[in-house]
Amino acid sequence: MADIDHTTDQNEARSTTPEVALFVTCLVDLFRPSVGFAAIKLIEDSGCLVSVPTAQTCCGQPAYNSGDRADTRAIAEQVIATFEGFDYVVAPSGSCSAMLKKHYPELFTGDAEWEARAAAFSDKVHELVSFLADVRGVTAVEAKVAGTATYHDSCSGLRELGVKAQPRKLLESIDGLELTELKEAEVCCGFGGTFCVKYPDISNAIVTKKAKHVAASGADMLLAGDLGCLMNMDGKLKREGIAVEVRHVAEVLAGMTDTPPIGGRL
Repeated sequence: MADIDHTTDQNEARSTTPEVALFVTCLVDLFRPSVGFAAIKLIEDSGCLVSVPTAQTCCGQPAYNSGDRADTRAIAEQVIATFEGFDYVVAPSGSCSAMLKKHYPELFTGDAEWEARAAAFSDKVHELVSFLADVRGVTAVEAKVAGTATYHDSCSGLRELGVKAQPRKLLESIDGLELTELKEAEVCCGFGGTFCVKYPDISNAIVTKKAKHVAASGADMLLAGDLGCLMNMDGKLKREGIAVEVRHVAEVLAGMTDTPPIGGRL
């Protein structure tokens, strides 16, 4: 029997399957890689091929927020060149996604060489949960997590990208998980990147109030879509002696809760 060449079939399958590049984010890479693995699982489960370009770096938001447009633009050019060949670019962070999607095009307005490239790149960028629900049409996940959870709406994801109903809908589909609403869920946690460094007293006052609302929710677990917010809130909860697990929403949606929560011991 002659050998069967499957190359054509494999190429056809690849051509019809969306190719997604995962923008890992600095905090996920350095502090919580499990979020990246959870994001890959969720994206693959939605029917996509996932790549993690090794040439990726920071999105440039710290430089952008500090007014350093020259370095921000240099970073943006490198990111666009690395990711523009994929069908979609997905990040497990509303903050980084908003930077890529909303602010990159602003950097190149009027630039004949880069303006169109930045706009095309922007169209491909999505926050993780929004991508699953709004682009891939995911309405439920096959996860089983026992307990009660409450959800904090991170500023960038909510205000710049409209991420609010999507995570709640998917969390409600998890077997064994009860979702309780957090008082003032839409109010900032006080992190704000460099804001918490420049204005520590104001930041602490904001997160103190947030911690009280988390405790009052009675939830076992606090979830959000941005690791910076989660690390900030976890630190305050621990300092206040409030025993609530803190996790990125991707870990819970993927059913990957075997690893210790944020701030937990390995």
